[in-house]
Amino acid sequence: MATVLVVEDDPLVRSALIRHLAESGHAVRSVGTALEALREVAQVGCDLVILDLGLPDLDGGEALKMIRGVTNVPVIVSTARDDEAEIVRLLNDGADDYLVKPFSGEHLTARMAAVLRRLGAAGPVAPTPLLRVGGLAIDVQRREAELDGRPLDLTRREFDLLAFLAARPGVVVPRREILAEVWRQTYGGDQTIDVHLSWLRRKLGETASNPRYLYTVRGVGVRLEPPAPAGLESRP
Repeated sequence: MATVLVVEDDPLVRSALIRHLAESGHAVRSVGTALEALREVAQVGCDLVILDLGLPDLDGGEALKMIRGVTNVPVIVSTARDDEAEIVRLLNDGADDYLVKPFSGEHLTARMAAVLRRLGAAGPVAPTPLLRVGGLAIDVQRREAELDGRPLDLTRREFDLLAFLAARPGVVVPRREILAEVWRQTYGGDQTIDVHLSWLRRKLGETASNPRYLYTVRGVGVRLEPPAPAGLESRP
């Protein structure tokens, strides 16, 4: 079972979450503010965070960004906000999943199991310590990437996307799989993938019409492979 940090300021909701998680066999710690949550994840650590957005000292969205600055621990956002744009923003800012209040304990447990299962199987960053594809060198533990010896300044999502594809060189990865493993979403998101691919291509010095590493296979997915040797053309 997992060690779970519950970040929730409402004492009734907090008690209900702790009771359900403990009865499900998880080890549970809880705090009521964003600053306490940051202290916990930085100094103690945990396997998963359940983060309420309505915290008294700091907006939960800002707390999420700060948590992402110190750890890659999976975060499930608990929110009363069901606005799609807001949810997309939270997922892009680093949330691994979300639940809209009110939700049942069984629903929470199922979402937790799915997030932990994905991370345990094949998360966005492969366990291989160093990935090399052509001139790309990706250190997944240090979360650093280089192209032809030059450091790449990548956002968290850009790094996750690049590492995920680089761990599968030459393989056309379906968009649905990219969405599930990198963004922790099970539907939608094509525009999000396209935007991040565009940003990543720019940093790799290529374009969709003139790719070096990233190839979009229309209607299927994305493939990363090294540039073809001089005089040879890569597959379309």
